[in-house]
Amino acid sequence: MESIFSQPLFWVFVFALLFAAAFWPGRGPFWRRLQKNQRQQRVLIEDGLKHVYTFRQREIPVTVESLAGAVELNRSQASELIAEMEESALLHYGESGLELTPKGEALALHVVRAHRLWETHLADTTGLAPTDWHSQADRKEHSLSPAEVDALAASLGHPVFDPHGDPIPTEKGVDAPPSFALTEAKPNQTLRIVHLEDEPPVVFAQLVAEGLHPGMAIQLIEKTDQFLHFVGEGEERRLAPQLAANVSVRPVRNHNGVMLGGAQPLNSLRVGEEAKVVAVSRACRGPERRRLMDLGILPGAAIEVAMPSPMNDPVAYRVRDTLIALRNDQAQMILIERT
Repeated sequence: MESIFSQPLFWVFVFALLFAAAFWPGRGPFWRRLQKNQRQQRVLIEDGLKHVYTFRQREIPVTVESLAGAVELNRSQASELIAEMEESALLHYGESGLELTPKGEALALHVVRAHRLWETHLADTTGLAPTDWHSQADRKEHSLSPAEVDALAASLGHPVFDPHGDPIPTEKGVDAPPSFALTEAKPNQTLRIVHLEDEPPVVFAQLVAEGLHPGMAIQLIEKTDQFLHFVGEGEERRLAPQLAANVSVRPVRNHNGVMLGGAQPLNSLRVGEEAKVVAVSRACRGPERRRLMDLGILPGAAIEVAMPSPMNDPVAYRVRDTLIALRNDQAQMILIERT
């Protein structure tokens, strides 16, 4: 009796099954690979549009080289990407380099808006470190639909700025007051930090480690070629010009209520000293900020050092006849005035 494996029809049937499994629409490995490649190409295009948009906002010319660096491609691959975006009517060459078409600008605005809203979500609702916001938002921005972005904005109360101080676009674009680098400020100016550049990450991490954050009011005392000396939230600070160039500021027109030298961090109190809470630093966000408010750390509240721990961290404080323990890094973000 002839084996079934020797029957031509059997092998035709087997090959047909294998072909169907490989090329089954939407599920076969061929289509999954194709969909993955399409997603990767869409991410490249959106990252390229975001780069063009942010450079144009800063009035920096966009070149093939700058785009190649932003999306991590070589020059030849970047040129191919630009050609594809031109063919899709997303950008074109103008008098000052690459420029977005209305269609390209709308898509770039969507990606930038999704990115900055997601950073705000991470800052306000999670305990994620500030140095991780940008990388997380870089991944999430490509998966949010316009409807999901609108819902996210509504859930956050339609914020105007992200945690770094960047304006969050609306569907119509961005309308932000002008600012300038801290290195351009003059001594004795009262300023407010409005933006910390989050790229490169190592620079942003240094600015965060210095305790700087958008919303902080500062007064520049001295500026030299080696450092900028300023006071903010009760502390004197020095910053190298290379770091200060990544801090954007605006002049403070009305000095009423601006906390400079008068307010000090809570961890400057000694045992038995009393003070009044002035504010919680804007650097404290999300669950940590809500916890402090739940503990009664509110403007005007009386607070005193009750007792330190053996290692002096944490420290027990008395607030409204209640003892609470705060770590030094928490107390650093509570601004007080001695009474």
